[in-house]
This record gives sequence, structure tokens and C-alpha cells, in this order.
Amino acid sequence: MRQELHHELHHELRHELHHELRHELRHERHRRRRGVKFRSDPSTIRGSIAPVITPFTAEGAVDHGSLAGLIRFQLEAGSHGISLGGSTGEPSAQSVAERIAGMRTAVGVIDDRVPFLPGTGSHKLDQTLELTTAARELGADAALVITPYYARPTQEGLYTWYATVAREFPDLPIVAYDVPSRTAVDIAPETVKRLFTDFENFVGVKETTKDFEHFSRVLHACGRSLLVWSGIELLCLPLLAARRSRFRLRRGQPGPERGGTDVRAVGGG
Repeated sequence: MRQELHHELHHELRHELHHELRHELRHERHRRRRGVKFRSDPSTIRGSIAPVITPFTAEGAVDHGSLAGLIRFQLEAGSHGISLGGSTGEPSAQSVAERIAGMRTAVGVIDDRVPFLPGTGSHKLDQTLELTTAARELGADAALVITPYYARPTQEGLYTWYATVAREFPDLPIVAYDVPSRTAVDIAPETVKRLFTDFENFVGVKETTKDFEHFSRVLHACGRSLLVWSGIELLCLPLLAARRSRFRLRRGQPGPERGGTDVRAVGGG
């Protein structure tokens, strides 16, 4: 009896929290009415895009004041865009509610001055869809969706995963996040090509691999229209110099000024 009551209480609490979160997101969407100027033209999302860390308080809660300060620092230093919730932001150590609250803080600071690309992926599809819904309603310019980690799906499974996300959010640019060193799975160039061909809102991929041949195969398969970001700093300049990739996404934590200067020097931003 006690166990049944505990289960019912837990279910009711989750339902109430989910309802409150959806209400807050609807309110936020109607209140802000952002222009979302970069979402309508993903090719404008270019240059040195800084993936921001997630600061925590001593008690283990997300430190939103410090997060806002870090984003302001990046903007003042000349970063061309902000990403939150990628590997640097430790999203797998946070709840869905914490990640959405972080997005809300970021959106408020950025205020549509530069592109905002939050990471919305998870190892669970329902969480990925919930986070991507929040990103869209808060005004993100694109969603960075990591491959489902640990599960090591097949290429057909990866195609189905991203196809599901792309169909669910036809008005939101989707960027695949390929980081095999952390997820134990790699998106094959042929799979990227299928997604890029089949879905207009599947616009690009962030490649976090030191395999330059992999970059070349992706670019050869998809052509120059595919947006490609590099998550490896050492490969950013070669890709820009080769003029095959006009975009990059770098760590940018200690010296974002250098990132923006490098990109401008080769005409990439």
C-alpha cells in the first residue's frame, strides 16, 4: 500500500512539473516574440562559436548568474555565436529542467545579437524531443543534436533518430553533433548525405574528430551547401584555409578574441 501511494505521488508530481514547464515555455514564447533572425538563414551562423561551460554553485545547482557573466564575456570579446549544452557544458550531468533553465538564461543575455545553438540531444529520444521543443520555443537559431551515446546504433538507426527529430521540428535548423570519442558511434558521410538530401531543415554537422579524411568525405558527399563546424581547434584553420568549410565551432574559453581574429583573417567571418 505504501509503495503504491509513493508511486502515485511520484507520477502526479512529474505530471505537475511537466505541465508547469510547458506553461512557462508558452508564456516565454509569447512574451519575447524574438525575431530569430539567424534561424531563417542558417548560413549566417558562422565564425567562432563558443561552447560555454555550465558553472555550478557549491551546493551543486546551476549558477545562472555566473553563466550569464560567461556569455557576456564571450560576446564582449567578439565571439560570433554561443553554444550551450554541448560536451563542454556537461549536459549529461544535468536534468532536463536544468538544461532548459540554462537555455532560458542564455537567450536572455544573447538577445538575438548573435546566433544561439544549444545542445538538445540526449541518449533518450523523448528527452531529445523535449529539449529541442524548449529550444525552439525559447528562440534558439538551431539545435545541436548529439548522437545517442553508449547505445552505439547502426547507421540506419542514426538516420531514423535524426529523421524523427527533423520531422518533428520542420521550422528549426538541425545540426548533427558527431563526437565519436565520447559517444562510441560515428555518423558516416553517407548517412549525413541521406539526411541532408531528405530534410531541408537538416542543415549541417559539427565534426569533433581529428580524422581529416572524414571531413573530406563528408564535404565531398554533400557539397558546399552543407554547413560544417569543427570541434577540434587544430583543424579549424586548415578547413577555413581550404575554403571548403566556412564555419567553425571552437572552445573559446580562455581567449575568444583570438578565435574571432583568426576567422576574420581568412575571410571566414
